Amino acid sequence: MDAVLELTHVTRTYRHGPHAVHALRDLDARLYAHSLTAVTGPSGSGKSTLLQCAAGLDRPTSGTVRLAGREISAMGERELTRLRRARIGFVFQSFNLLPTLTAQENVLLPLRLDGRRRDPVRARRMLARVGLDGRADARPGELSGGQQQRVAIARALITEPDVVFADEPTGALDQDTAAGVLELLREAVGEHGATVVVVTHDPAVAARADRVLRLADGRIAHDTVGVPA
Repeated sequence: MDAVLELTHVTRTYRHGPHAVHALRDLDARLYAHSLTAVTGPSGSGKSTLLQCAAGLDRPTSGTVRLAGREISAMGERELTRLRRARIGFVFQSFNLLPTLTAQENVLLPLRLDGRRRDPVRARRMLARVGLDGRADARPGELSGGQQQRVAIARALITEPDVVFADEPTGALDQDTAAGVLELLREAVGEHGATVVVVTHDPAVAARADRVLRLADGRIAHDTVGVPA
């Protein structure tokens, strides 16, 4: 089986004056369709950098990143932007919602940017599934942090992307809502064949993953394949 997402000898080094910080060190990973992978590890281990490089939001210092056989680490910004709009969903830790748009308009934004038909009914249904029924017309400033996070999750899933990257998607949620969000991510795997990659400190998320990659010092310290609970 061909990997949907492949990172080969990926190193990411940041310079701070005369000092170098090695966020990722010669990392190799192959991720497949119909799978949910949890990326765990202590703070500073390279988890978010791994997501950023894998999604084409950051470029590795060396090594290659391939999505569906295409080397995204060598793409120009315009081509990469088109690819992300069409095939990638991303849940940012900082949400990245547009403050002047309603929750519904934020959810529909990826379809609008990609030139696809916008379906308000579908957007409201997606918002209801993340526990925001009746809040479609609220703007981010009228929502709590946890509610904004749920809007960001609905936005990432609205395009039914091939790959979903989520950085601590349950971090600001109560236990019941977090369970519902995790179920949505699992549905993206089961119903749409997506490849879902989740950075998390939540053991409940790791327990529902098909695979757990534990990072330490920018490397994969443990690669565990299991059966989700």
